[in-house]
Amino acid sequence: MTLKYRIGIMPGPWPAGREGAAFLWTLCDQLERSDVDSIWLSDRLSSPVPVPEVMTTLAAIAARTTRLKFGPSVVVLPYRTPVVAAKEMATVDWLSQGRLFPAVGVGVELPREFEASGVAFAERGRRTDEAIHVLRLLWTQDEVTFHGQFYKLDRISVFPKPWQTPPPIWIGGKSEAAMRRTARLGDGWIPSFIGTLINYAIADTEEAAFAMAQPHIPRGRVDEATMRRCTAFGPVDRLVDRVEEYVKAGASKFILRPLCPPDRMLDQLACMAERVCPEYHRR
Repeated sequence: MTLKYRIGIMPGPWPAGREGAAFLWTLCDQLERSDVDSIWLSDRLSSPVPVPEVMTTLAAIAARTTRLKFGPSVVVLPYRTPVVAAKEMATVDWLSQGRLFPAVGVGVELPREFEASGVAFAERGRRTDEAIHVLRLLWTQDEVTFHGQFYKLDRISVFPKPWQTPPPIWIGGKSEAAMRRTARLGDGWIPSFIGTLINYAIADTEEAAFAMAQPHIPRGRVDEATMRRCTAFGPVDRLVDRVEEYVKAGASKFILRPLCPPDRMLDQLACMAERVCPEYHRR
């Protein structure tokens, strides 16, 4: 089997205020013209910084573009019933003619977000496992009856079906439970802050790149040593080298995320698209 290498991006910190809406359209247009394969967006209910609602924003990206693929990183399934999630994702995939990557997970370790959604924090893993099964049933069968621990469906139909038949479901997370979930239920894996999601900042020196990235590094997600091993701060060749490490380990799909102020994000993405993507997309 010949591996196809593909590089997508996740935006860094979103611009605050009303200018964030215009930024989305500028970003879409730039990515559509570039060699970037896909764009990925986070799913949060509550955040001190702007995080646009993921499914409505992906629908907007679908309407603005014709080539670019897109996905959530990741849809937090416990926030939604699986029927709602299946309907949303099937519709976006259908409208975009199969450009959606459904990626799902259990969400961040913040009990208050689950309480706000009416879901017990301790149930999120089991709900996610059951919901993944329900998604596949709804996407592949015309009528679904299902009786599980959390969800009960009586002759439920979701139309239109996804353009893809069915879409592959990727699993997000870096925990042992997430890896087991991927092995049991997933078609792909998106590790959180490690693996094929690589945070980067491009500058002439490592010190300058780290200074630019430092205010935007997620705190409490990973220790300092691990962060240094799995990020790429410095000249663009440092990012190529980091991607190549994972290629040699067997990875083929990558999400690169610039850690920088919003007003520098487009330049950071353009540099990556010009200097990194062609190296792997032509292999």
